[in-house]
Amino acid sequence: MSIGADLAEARRRAGLTVTQVSQRTCIRETIITSIERDDYRACGGDFYARGHIRAIAKAVGADPGPLIGEYDAAHPAAAPAADLLERAGPVRVRQRHRGTWAMMLGLALVTALGLVAYHVITAPGHSPGARPAAGLHRPARHHPRPRRAAPASVPRSYAHEVAIHLTAIEDCWVKFTTPSGQLLFQSVIAGGTSKRWAFGHAVDMTLGNPGGIKLTVDGHRPLAPGPAPPVTLHLGLNGKISR
Repeated sequence: MSIGADLAEARRRAGLTVTQVSQRTCIRETIITSIERDDYRACGGDFYARGHIRAIAKAVGADPGPLIGEYDAAHPAAAPAADLLERAGPVRVRQRHRGTWAMMLGLALVTALGLVAYHVITAPGHSPGARPAAGLHRPARHHPRPRRAAPASVPRSYAHEVAIHLTAIEDCWVKFTTPSGQLLFQSVIAGGTSKRWAFGHAVDMTLGNPGGIKLTVDGHRPLAPGPAPPVTLHLGLNGKISR
């Protein structure tokens, strides 16, 4: 059986419809239907196709590992970047000649010592072997007062920006829209990665699998820990957050 056929069979065994899987994963029904037919053109690339396969498999109770392996075998360009780096091998660095550096360092040290000795000998009022006259006292040295430490930086205000930091423990789906519903961005965030966004205006953030992420918005954590259905957060300036 193919990847799409395995996912469709697992969905039917779980007693789920395409609509229910779409609600659980926040993946459009047309994309799910295409994947079950082994058509990945609507996914937008290998990275998103792998994320969709993993998210759908988890939603229908299937093991995503073998399915992702089968997809990578059929699409070599979808192999993770870490595998490509391992194949490239270590980078060799040419070793510099140590003797040249040692000689240059020695010349620099001798030059510095010579300059110090010259300034000491030619300083005003200095005569070799001279000692201060009896009964005379050397002027006391002035010890400057230590400067006060600068006050700790004040956390920046969120009045002019919505700052978002997301760390994905598991695969999740993210969509940003304006309050009027205009699409700004949507993507599947792979587990083990982090993303940051900043908006200069209010924005709505829809999350699939919110229980598998850590989310910080303007220094606050708006999500409670634990499994949860997809959620939409209304994020405004001045740290305003609502659902």
